[in-house]
Amino acid sequence: MGTRGELRIYLGAAPGVGKTYAMLGEARRRFGRGADVVIGFVETHGRARTAEQIGDLEIVPRRTLAYRDRVFTELDVDAVLARRPQIVLVDELAHTNVPGSRHPKRWQDVEEILEAGIDVISTVNVQHLESMNDVVERITGVPQRETVPDEVVRRAAQVELIDMTPEALRRRMAHGNVYPPERIDAALANYFRPGNLTALRELALLWLADKVDEALERYRDQHGITEPWEARERIVVGLTGGPEGDTLIRRAARIAARAGRADLLAVHVARADGLASGGSARDLDRQRVLVEGLGGSYHQVLGDDPARALLEFTRGVNATQLVLGSSRRRGWQFVFGPGVGATAARESSEIDVHLVTHEHVGKGRGLVSLAGSPLSVRRRVAGWALALLGPPVLVAVLDVGGDAGDRPGLTTDLMLFLALTVLVALAGGLWPAILAAVLGFLAANWYFTPPLHTLTIAEPRNAFGLLVFVAVAVAVSSVVDLAARRTRQAARSGAEAETLSLLATSVLRGENALPALLERVRETFGVRAVALLEHTADGGWRTRGAVGPDAAADPDAA
Repeated sequence: MGTRGELRIYLGAAPGVGKTYAMLGEARRRFGRGADVVIGFVETHGRARTAEQIGDLEIVPRRTLAYRDRVFTELDVDAVLARRPQIVLVDELAHTNVPGSRHPKRWQDVEEILEAGIDVISTVNVQHLESMNDVVERITGVPQRETVPDEVVRRAAQVELIDMTPEALRRRMAHGNVYPPERIDAALANYFRPGNLTALRELALLWLADKVDEALERYRDQHGITEPWEARERIVVGLTGGPEGDTLIRRAARIAARAGRADLLAVHVARADGLASGGSARDLDRQRVLVEGLGGSYHQVLGDDPARALLEFTRGVNATQLVLGSSRRRGWQFVFGPGVGATAARESSEIDVHLVTHEHVGKGRGLVSLAGSPLSVRRRVAGWALALLGPPVLVAVLDVGGDAGDRPGLTTDLMLFLALTVLVALAGGLWPAILAAVLGFLAANWYFTPPLHTLTIAEPRNAFGLLVFVAVAVAVSSVVDLAARRTRQAARSGAEAETLSLLATSVLRGENALPALLERVRETFGVRAVALLEHTADGGWRTRGAVGPDAAADPDAA
């Protein structure tokens, strides 16, 4: 299959702003530079100046169809493909074809032409975008029956807004440059009221701003730019699932409103090890509803280090401000680290971090978990304490100062130290157990192995017994540690399953555009690119959708 053609779209803020005129102007300029340009379908609507723009451009004959005793003309896809120009003009992208046509919608005709490697220049008004359909109807009172999926327009290589102030457009209509005289008064009094035109103009600007933002994000990804560019305000609020979440969301929403309708994004960092993060799933569900009700979006990412994961997400969405709650830790818990808020503020660099106080500050959130450990902090603290204190206590119990005949033999001593090491392994894992084994080896050698009070070992069998003791202690500790890691992996799988469930929920809530879903997967798992590949009949792979720079075209390249 050859290279797919490029789509360029002139997006109109309202009918009559000059989309078709601008499209024909570009075609004439390209034709003058030697490009092979033809007109596949252009609708002049009886406007003389638009018809004049056609000039000497080649026109591909339209296809004629009869429907309900009337004759209609449509774009002839076969004729365009047979002519195979470099560029073809196709007006009114959202048009619904007459029954019996090659495709139900004109944008589907355009897709086929693009697949053939032909560039297309087209036009569409903002009111015909699928996502704007109900909004435009509420504003103008006129339902739009012809729509085009937003994704078709977003995939265009270039989208140029054709804009005009409401006053200028109304003057153009009054001069008869848009509608015939008999329709002017009705149009000005209804659809083309100043308020309607102002609202349509704002919708077009906002939609195009999102499109430009996507292009900016691609550019930043392709060039490895990580620091935020303040091209558009975005406010990220970090949620733990704790009771302070509602306060943080409302404060972030007020900051977004004061910043001029900035984007609001709420993010929850799920522990990659699957351990509880001190939050409530029920509270998170309620907070997700709250943030979406305030016009924001909810996201979830995996990470062992919450502060780092929050900053990576914030930079990834090119946000400029991060809102976090003051820590709920009690004072003594800060011995385990400075806390997420303080760490994020210290490492935020160009990102503004807001630490918001709330009524739950300092009231506790349980013991703090340290990243990267398969065991809880309580068990590890107990393990280290037992490893350090256990051997001296055991030496004292075995009565170091007594007569040699009153003490158990070396075999019993080693079995007791081995039991202590196993206990440490069960409590604290591998490294505390290794420390207990080494201390036990030294204690047994110094106090209970002749000659006493020296590290010299007189009898080979005693040396062999001590070495076996250390080997068994380390082996048992490794088994216990491996079991803990397997438990952690199972918990991580559960966390990832929960995240995938969130992605599925976003689809059920209507976020069904494939790129949007893939973007969710990319941000959740913190990867540079995501691609959805389909296995073809000839044994190859076909990309169904991709986001991010340099997305893999086959599994081996991933």
